Amino acid sequence: MSELAVKAEKLDAADELSVLRERFVLDDVVYLDGNSLGALPVSVPGRVDDVVRRQWGELRIRSWEESGWWTAPERIGDRIAPLVGAAPGQIVVGDSTSVNVFKALVAAVRMAGAGRDEIVVDATTFPTDGYIAESAARMTGCTLRPVVPAEAPGVLSGRTAAVLLNHLDDRTCRLHDLSGLTAAVHEAGAVVVWDLCHSAGALPVGLDEHGVDLAVGCTYKYLNGGPGSPAYLYVRADLQDRFDSPLPGWNSHADPFGMRTAYEPGAGAVRGRVGTPDILSMLALEAALEVWDDVSVEVVRAKSLALTDFFLECVGEYVPEGRVESLTPAAHEERGSQVALRCPDAGEVMRRLIERGVVGDFRHPDVLRFGFTPLYVGFADVERAARVLGEVLGKLA
Repeated sequence: MSELAVKAEKLDAADELSVLRERFVLDDVVYLDGNSLGALPVSVPGRVDDVVRRQWGELRIRSWEESGWWTAPERIGDRIAPLVGAAPGQIVVGDSTSVNVFKALVAAVRMAGAGRDEIVVDATTFPTDGYIAESAARMTGCTLRPVVPAEAPGVLSGRTAAVLLNHLDDRTCRLHDLSGLTAAVHEAGAVVVWDLCHSAGALPVGLDEHGVDLAVGCTYKYLNGGPGSPAYLYVRADLQDRFDSPLPGWNSHADPFGMRTAYEPGAGAVRGRVGTPDILSMLALEAALEVWDDVSVEVVRAKSLALTDFFLECVGEYVPEGRVESLTPAAHEERGSQVALRCPDAGEVMRRLIERGVVGDFRHPDVLRFGFTPLYVGFADVERAARVLGEVLGKLA
């Protein structure tokens, strides 16, 4: 057994989160793609079966009240709230991340008021955020200004209405300064919208602590909600009465069953709703979030950093020199829970890794991404992944 394998055993033996692996459906595969789709929590299949057979099959329409379907968007939002540092009553679950980005960004421009006609957007963002920002700019008569997040404070002005930023770069996993950038946006008199897709469930966010205005995020990555699980929208409590959604729907109406022709928004986080919630996916998400019972995000963050440190150490030992280049920052304060390696033949490398039971993902043209979900990834998994990577690269060379 190699020295790194022995070290992995010792680290696993000391890991207080190792017991959480029992809460997930896992096999012999080293699953390092939880940054794209989280593993299945063991509680979900039974819960979905109950929702389908009893709540829908037997109670039918009565389940909107008797099974709590109607209150699910806010109830599940309150389950997510502590994972992103928010008090209850500020998060509503529903729709996709893209739809929530659109709602938040247009509402942010409307909050900013007259005379502000520019939207600043993260130039390194996941493409959809950019598409949505461009559409929102056209709709609101704003100019779109893409910038690298670190450079955003230098371009803010009295024209800036809204700023859309990613907490983490999805390719490199560079962690941006949420606190400092939020403060800079506020100093300029603008409204900030944060995309938390790659940070919620992986590290502390501190939405309330840092005075974030609006935030959105998906739930199928580190929150393990399942493929296509509904996203969420955070609206800070003191801004909720000013949140003017560009997608008003009957579900967000002050009197949803009054069927009035004139729209009157409901109070609180309800304003973030649009239409009828996707109950099957939403209640599967609610069951998935139970894995977080009695789990500290701070402890998760500590293990995440230890896992990524150990992976980089193992890569340095097992991978032929010069074969890969890490795109992920070495500094802990700049790193999320993913390691991205640049490799010229990345597509073929990932294909062979998956054949050998190490599942990460490939981003065109030359990036290998490995996500480390502390709830179910162990240090032995990390050592095995790096060792297999070294073997695959050695054979290809």
